[in-house]
Amino acid sequence: MKAHDALYIGGEWRPAASTESIAVLNPADEQVIGHVPAGTAEDVDAAVRAARAALPGWAATRPAERAALLGALRDGLRERAEDIAATVTAELGAPAKLASAVHTELPIAVAASYAELAATHSFVEEIGNSVVYAEPVGVVGAITPWNYPLHQIVAKVAPALAAGCTLVLKPAEDTPLTAQLFAEAVDAAGFPAGVFNLVTGLGPVAGQALAEHADVDLVSFTGSTAVGRRIGALAGGAVKRVALELGGKSANVILPSADLAKAVSVGIANVMSNSGQTCSAWTRMLVPAERYEEAVELAAEAVAKYVPGERIGPLVSAVQQARVRGYIEQGIAEGARLVAGGPEAPLETGYYVAPTVFADVTPEMTIAQEEIFGPVVSILRYEGEEEALALANGTVYGLGGAVWGERNEAVAFARRMDTGQVDINGGRFNPLAPFGGYKQSGVGRELGTHGLAEYLQTKSLQF
Repeated sequence: MKAHDALYIGGEWRPAASTESIAVLNPADEQVIGHVPAGTAEDVDAAVRAARAALPGWAATRPAERAALLGALRDGLRERAEDIAATVTAELGAPAKLASAVHTELPIAVAASYAELAATHSFVEEIGNSVVYAEPVGVVGAITPWNYPLHQIVAKVAPALAAGCTLVLKPAEDTPLTAQLFAEAVDAAGFPAGVFNLVTGLGPVAGQALAEHADVDLVSFTGSTAVGRRIGALAGGAVKRVALELGGKSANVILPSADLAKAVSVGIANVMSNSGQTCSAWTRMLVPAERYEEAVELAAEAVAKYVPGERIGPLVSAVQQARVRGYIEQGIAEGARLVAGGPEAPLETGYYVAPTVFADVTPEMTIAQEEIFGPVVSILRYEGEEEALALANGTVYGLGGAVWGERNEAVAFARRMDTGQVDINGGRFNPLAPFGGYKQSGVGRELGTHGLAEYLQTKSLQF
C-alpha cells in the first residue's frame, strides 16, 4: 500500500495545483499511514475538462467494447483484492474478514455485473413509429463516502462507464487510498485517457467545486442528508440531474409470529457489522409489548459477543467517535435505559465505541429519530400492527429495513413501509436489486439495471 502524491487526470498521475496534503490515519491505532494531495477547484476544473474532452469518443464506443474494458477492470480489482482488503482495514479499521468479504468481494461482484450489463443491455428500442435511444447523460461528478470506500466507488463508476459517461471521482478524505488503488486498476485496464479521473481533497473544497461545476451534467452523491440537500439545491438551480443516496434510520420490525431469537440476533449483527457505519443499518428494533423484555435480554446477550478490537472495529475518525458517544450520552439524558455499552471508550487507543443497546426508547427521543452511524441499537415496544407501522414509518428517512414473521404477513407489512429496500426474515443482499431511499433518504437508485438507468437519458426519433 503506497499513497500516490498525485491526482489521476487525463489518463496520467499528475501533481496537484497546491502542495497541501491530507494525512490518512489508521483509526485503530491513530497513526498516520500516508498522505494524499488536497485537490483544489483548479484541479477539479482540469479533471472535468479532461472528462469533457473524452466524452464524445467514449459515448460513441460500442457497448461491447465498454463491456470488455469493464471486464478488464473487474479482473484488475480481483488481482488487487488482497491489497484492497488490507488498505480498507488500514484506513477504515474494518476487521480483516469484513474487509475481504464485504469491502472487496462485493464491489468486485458489482463491477462484474456491469461488465455483463454493458454487453447485454438494450440501448435502442422500437416503439411504434419511433426509435428510442438510451444515451449517456454526459460528464458525471461522483462524490463518495468513507463507510464502504470501494463499494460506493464501483456502484457509481461502473454504471456510469457502462452507460458511456465520463466522470470525475472525489472520494472521502478519510479513505482515499482505496480510491487510488481503484484508479490504478482503471489505468491498467486500458480505458481511454480522461474517461475516469480522480481528485482527492476535502469535501468543502474539492467536493463543492465538483458539485458546482457548470460542465458537470450529473452529480452522484452518497453521504449525509444535510449535504445532499445542498447539492440538490445547487443542481436544481442549474437544472442539473442528481442521484442522491443519503441517510437512514431503518426499522427492524419483529412481528408476533417471528422467531424472536433469530430476529434479534441477526438484527444486532446487522448493526454491529462495519461498526454501525452503514446507512441502511437496522438501528431501531420494534418488538411486540408482550415479548419486549425477552427481546431486551436476547439483545444484551447478542451484543456481548462483539468485542471492540476483535469482532468489531473502530469508527473511522475521532470526530465520528465523539459524535456517536454524544448520541449515547443524549440517549441516557433523555431517559432511555442503557442495557449494554455506554459512552465510555472501551479501549485507550483507537476510535472505538462500545457496542450499545438502549431499551425503553420512545419515538420522540433523539436516538430514535436521528442517524447515529455507530454501533447503537434502540429497542422500541409496540401494541398492535398499526402502531408498529407508525413507528416504522415515523422518521424522515426511508432507506432500508427488515420484517420478521410468517412470510405472507411479513410481505404485507413490508409493502406498507415507506422505505426503498426491506429484508424479509433475513433475506440476503442482492447486488442486482435496486438500492435507494424514500423521503429524505435520497433520489434515484443504485445497482443493477436501475443503477444503469441513472446515467442514461432518452432520445426518440419519429418516422
